[in-house]
Amino acid sequence: MKQENKSRLIKYIVCICVASLITLVVFWIQGFFTHSIARNLQVLGDGFTVSGALLLMFAGMMFISGEGALIGIGWVLRNAFLTFFPMGRKRHELYRDYRERKLKDAKKSSDHCLLTVGLVFFLIGVAITFIWYYKFYNVTV
Repeated sequence: MKQENKSRLIKYIVCICVASLITLVVFWIQGFFTHSIARNLQVLGDGFTVSGALLLMFAGMMFISGEGALIGIGWVLRNAFLTFFPMGRKRHELYRDYRERKLKDAKKSSDHCLLTVGLVFFLIGVAITFIWYYKFYNVTV
């Protein structure tokens, strides 16, 4: 197996383990296997949906961060910190220079393991929620 494929496989395994851990925490918090079938199906749907949504949001934050959308916040916080605690570095770097330096140093990743695993877990959770809705949801008016 190529080194690149092995690295990608390890990333996917880690993402699946993290998503599974989040799912198990949601199960534990809501008390899985302690209720009726309908409630257990709700808990199952919640666990997969929450873990999938968290991974999708984290993937989105990594994307917008990689595109440079949060560079301005970093520049402001850096200058505020250096105002109160001078560290011997150049105190006032122009935003243009700071942005160029950060974008030059940024590494673009073509790996989408967080997005893929998050989407799979989210879709499983939504499918389980739909099954619960059609089988057990009763509105009494």
